[in-house]
Amino acid sequence: MQAIGLTIVDWLIILIYFAFVLGIGWYLRKFTTSQEEFFLAGRKNSAWVAGLAFLSANLGALELLGMTGNTFKYGMYVAHFYWIGAIPAMLFLGIYMMPFYYSSKINSVPGYLKLRFDEKTRVLNGIAFAVMTLLVSGINLYAMALVLHTFLGWNWDVSMWVSAITVAGYVGLSGLMSAIFTEIIQFFLIWFGLFLVSVLGIIEIGSMKEILARINEYSSQVSFTTLWSTASDPTQNGMFIHWGGIVLGLGFVLSFGYWTTDFLVVQRAFSAKDLRSARMTPILASFFKMALPFLVILAGLIAIALSIDPKSGFKLLQDGGQINYDSALPLLIARYYPSGLVGLGVTALLAGFMAGQAGNISAFNTVWTYDIYKSVINKNASDSHLLWMGRVSTIVGVLISLVTAYWAKSFPSIMDYMQAIFSWVNAPLFATMLLGMFVWWITPNGAFWGLVAGMSSSFFMWMAVRFHWFSESIITMSSTQSDMAANFWRAWWAWSICAAVTIIISLFTKKRKKEELVGLVKGLTEEKHDQHLPFVKRPEFAAIISLAVLIILNILFW
Repeated sequence: MQAIGLTIVDWLIILIYFAFVLGIGWYLRKFTTSQEEFFLAGRKNSAWVAGLAFLSANLGALELLGMTGNTFKYGMYVAHFYWIGAIPAMLFLGIYMMPFYYSSKINSVPGYLKLRFDEKTRVLNGIAFAVMTLLVSGINLYAMALVLHTFLGWNWDVSMWVSAITVAGYVGLSGLMSAIFTEIIQFFLIWFGLFLVSVLGIIEIGSMKEILARINEYSSQVSFTTLWSTASDPTQNGMFIHWGGIVLGLGFVLSFGYWTTDFLVVQRAFSAKDLRSARMTPILASFFKMALPFLVILAGLIAIALSIDPKSGFKLLQDGGQINYDSALPLLIARYYPSGLVGLGVTALLAGFMAGQAGNISAFNTVWTYDIYKSVINKNASDSHLLWMGRVSTIVGVLISLVTAYWAKSFPSIMDYMQAIFSWVNAPLFATMLLGMFVWWITPNGAFWGLVAGMSSSFFMWMAVRFHWFSESIITMSSTQSDMAANFWRAWWAWSICAAVTIIISLFTKKRKKEELVGLVKGLTEEKHDQHLPFVKRPEFAAIISLAVLIILNILFW
């Protein structure tokens, strides 16, 4: 494939960025002398710092390449991932779940499972999360390599290794502290580096109205430009999914499963300086999350409108005859950005992928060190030894990610791959966490076997559809064929199976005493946080405003 030419200015911008993030890791290393500073950034961050890092850790390959490519594939329905598929769960995390997480002074989400249930449930989740994180980490490495391959013409293997070595360097040096610091810088780089794609796309095509008109004319049988108006009939929307799948599978299970239990993002809130800052972290991030479709979804719609016009010359890359939907955003940058600005666009993409990769690796090294290594292998490990193990596991995690990156490359869309992974781990875990946090009589054995049943059933359903053991219509309850619809509904069934098994086994197994669960279960815990503040300064007030904006956006794009 012909590389997209870069000028010396473009190269300078890219090289300065790489040198800068590695320099940050080296500089912050002298402030990272304890295991708390390495794994939790010393719990010193304000709500704004933690909030920007919270969102930036999520701004990886999935959000940028994956969502733009998925918009090309499914249309505006992809905006559901940002709105109903994120905001309610982020607000729920801040208002209801963060007090239990933060106040218990745990180092990870599996750490809460140990306190609430027992060691075996913690280790099971720790192992599942570690595997999931490395699979997702591979996505970010693949995406970084795709950009280097597309713009620089580098060999795939070279691109993968350059990406891996850079992330291993700055996370291994100073852990979560450097990850958060660079994530904040990367947050602004992403916005400033990519917003011009949408602006210049609208200018070329004429107007937003013209973009939507082109798409509607081309896809007259299926709507690519609405959110809810065609959701009652799966055959009329680009994702071929019923509103029930959106609400139950994405809006409830996948969304809450990711935003409330995935340690990758929750870890950023753990770094906040106090409980109020920790609660505000996901709430502040929700406002930026709602704005992202105007950066990413709009770019995908522009790519559709251009591809429809044969005069535009715009065409997605193909690998072995298979369309690479994830190439949409890099090709738009190459189309619109002049010499010098291309370097900024490439750097913005790389910044996003490195933020996601750093987030995954810093979450992996924490869960491995505390919830697997210290819990099972070396229970008497000293603080200095845990710090050393954190650095070693960072390097090992990146090396394993290289392997999973090649698997991610085999999928036509990284979004389909990502949602499949979340339905295996996060969907059943959310059932366990929800029942454990709000129902006191849920037992350790109920939680463990419910989690086993939920994860194994989800993986079995994925295998059954992938290898055609039965039709995905059994899962989706619809005659239409859609990978994303299958992901949504599989998540719902996994959550339901986990919840049902957990409840049934809990009814017949030994319950923990109520006094042992104070501080871990709502209803048994006295909540005094923020009572001294006026209502307008409480997290609840900011959450109400966020929810109101969400409702307005869904009505506007109905």
